[in-house]
Amino acid sequence: MDALKKEYDASQIQVLEGLEPVRKRPGMYIGSTDARGLHHLVYEVVDNSVDEAMAGFCDSISVTLKCDGSAYIEDNGRGIPVDTHPKVGKSSLEVALTMLHAGGKFGGDGYKVSGGLHGVGVSVVNALSKKLIAVIKRNGKIYQMSFKRGEPEGDIEIIGDTGETGTAIQFWPDDEIFETLDFLFDTLKARLRELAFLNKGVRIAINDERDGKQSVYCFEGGIVSFVKYLNKNKTTLHSEPIYFCTEKDTSVVEIAMQYNESYNENIYTFANNIPTHEGGSHLLGFKSGLTRVMNDYARRFGIIKDKEENLSGEDIREGLTAIISVKLAEPQFEGQTKTKLGNSEIRPLVDGALAAELKAYLEENPGIAKEILGKCLTAKHAREAARKARELTRRKSALESAALPGKLADCSEKDADKCEIFIVEGDSAGGSAKQGRDRRFQAILPLRGKILNVEKTRQDRALANAEIRAMATAFGAGIGEEFDVEKLRYNRIICMTDADVDGSHIRILLLTFFYRYMRELIEAGHVYIAQPPLYKVAKNKTEKYLYSDEALEAYLEEIGKDGIAIQRYKGLGEMNPDQLWDTTMDPDNRTLLQVSLENAIEAEEIFTILMGDAVEPRREFIEQNAKLVVNLDV
Repeated sequence: MDALKKEYDASQIQVLEGLEPVRKRPGMYIGSTDARGLHHLVYEVVDNSVDEAMAGFCDSISVTLKCDGSAYIEDNGRGIPVDTHPKVGKSSLEVALTMLHAGGKFGGDGYKVSGGLHGVGVSVVNALSKKLIAVIKRNGKIYQMSFKRGEPEGDIEIIGDTGETGTAIQFWPDDEIFETLDFLFDTLKARLRELAFLNKGVRIAINDERDGKQSVYCFEGGIVSFVKYLNKNKTTLHSEPIYFCTEKDTSVVEIAMQYNESYNENIYTFANNIPTHEGGSHLLGFKSGLTRVMNDYARRFGIIKDKEENLSGEDIREGLTAIISVKLAEPQFEGQTKTKLGNSEIRPLVDGALAAELKAYLEENPGIAKEILGKCLTAKHAREAARKARELTRRKSALESAALPGKLADCSEKDADKCEIFIVEGDSAGGSAKQGRDRRFQAILPLRGKILNVEKTRQDRALANAEIRAMATAFGAGIGEEFDVEKLRYNRIICMTDADVDGSHIRILLLTFFYRYMRELIEAGHVYIAQPPLYKVAKNKTEKYLYSDEALEAYLEEIGKDGIAIQRYKGLGEMNPDQLWDTTMDPDNRTLLQVSLENAIEAEEIFTILMGDAVEPRREFIEQNAKLVVNLDV
C-alpha cells in the first residue's frame, strides 16, 4: 500500500472540454437514453469507486436506490480532490464534475489502471442529471457541492469534520433526457456482483429503499469464486478451478478456468473490469495458448496418435467455464461502447502466461489432464458427426424452395425484412394458423411435439433431430458455428404456443435452442413470443378477448356477470382461423413480446437451472418463483 500512496491532488486533474456536447448527443456517451443508458449512469459512478479499489485505496462501495428516484453511491476511497485547480482556478471537484475528460486518469500518478469512460464518466452523469450532490470526505473535513443539469448551484462548502475519507455521489436522472427513470434492482445487482468477483476482497452492497431489497457481495476468492458460481449447477471434471495471475510491467493477467460435463463453453472476458463482450486480443491469446498446450500435451503422452488430426479449439473448449481479466494502463477499446479490446501487446502476454502455467498444471495433475483430454476427444468425434448432420440443414441456394421442409407453409414475399415465421406446435394449431395468416408475408412451420432439450444433448444428436433441422433449414441462416444472421429469411421468428404449462415448456425448449445454437437471433432482436388470448367473453352481441385472469376479473366487474358466456382457450387449435388472426397474428391488433438478452451470465444460469441435469436447483427455482406461475392446468 505504501508504494501506492502518491499524492492525488489538483495537479493530476487534466482538463479538455466542457459538457455541452453531452446533453445534445447523450447516446454518444452512454449508448442510449433507454433503461440501458439509465443504468449506465450508476455504473460510471461505481467505476470511479472501483478505480480507487484497484489503486489500493478503497475496500467498500455501496449503492442505494432512494424513494425519490435518485441513486446514491458511496465509497471509502481517498475522496475526489477539492483544492483549487492550478490551470482553471476552480475547485478540482467542480472541474471533475463539469468538464469532459477532466480526471485523474490521463497521465500522472492518479491512477495506473482505470475503467469507466476514459475519465468522462462522472461529468457525463452530472450533465444528464437534473440534480447532483457530491459529498467528499478528505483532509479531515466534509465538503459538499450541488449541481443542476451539469451547472454548479453554488461554491463548494465545508459542512462538517470527519476522520474518514471517501466520495458520495447522489444524482437524479433528467426526465428531459431519459425515456425511463426507474432503476431496476436486479439489473444493477448483476453488474455489482460481477465487479465484486473481479476485485477480490472489495465489499460491494446494493440497497433498494423503495421495497427493502438488499444484497452484499465480497469474494476473497475473486475470479476463482466467479468460476465456481458459474459452475454451481453443473457437474465439474475437477473440484478446484485452475487459477493463475501474471504481471508484466503495468499489465496484469488473471485467469480462472474449470471444465464441466456440459457441451457448452462459457468464457467471459474483462479489461479493467469492463466486460468485453466481443472479446479481443486477450481472448485470442487465451484461445491460441489453450489449443497449443492441450494438443502438445495430448501428443506427448500418446492421447492423440501420430496419424490423427489435432484437436480443434472448439473441441478443447467444450464444457469449459473461464474468466479472463486483464488490467492495463492504456486500454484501447474498439467502438464507443467498449466491447472489444484492441491492445496487441496483450495477446502474446496472455498466450505465454497461459502456456507456461497450464503446462505445469497438466504435468502436475495427470489424472485431471487425462479426464479433460478424454472429453476433448469425445467432442472431436461428435464435431465430425455434427458436421455431417449440419450439411443436411443447408439449402442449395437462397431461392431454391425444394430444399425447404415439406411442412413449411412459406410466404410469397422474398424480402426478409418484410417476412415473419410462426413456429407452432401440432397439426391442429398449424392448420388454424395456415388458414388464418396473411400468406404474403407470414410463414407457418408446425413442429411435431416438444423439440429436443439441447441443454442435455451433444451437438451431433441435436443437429440430427428432424424438428431442429426443419427450423434451421427454414430460417436459412445455418446453425451453430456456421450460423450467419445475414442469411436469415425472416425478420421476425415468432414462437406461437398454447397459453398453458405445456405451451410454456415448448417456449423454453425453443428459447434454449435459440440461445445455444443461434444466439445472434436473440441478440439482433429477431425472436418474439406471441400472446394468444386466454378468454373470450360474449355478452349480447359484443365479444371481447382477454389475455390474463386479471384482465378477465376487471372486465367482468366493468360489465357485470349477468348474461355472459366465457370461453377459456386451452389451445390455439380451439380457435378458428379468423379468431387466431384477429387476436394473435394481425400486426395491427396483436401483442408480441420481443426476447432480449440483457445479461448473458444471468441467462446462462437460468437455462442451466431449467433445462440442465441438476434437480435440486430447479426445485428451488420453482419454489422461489411459484407465485409467478399463471394459467396452470391441473
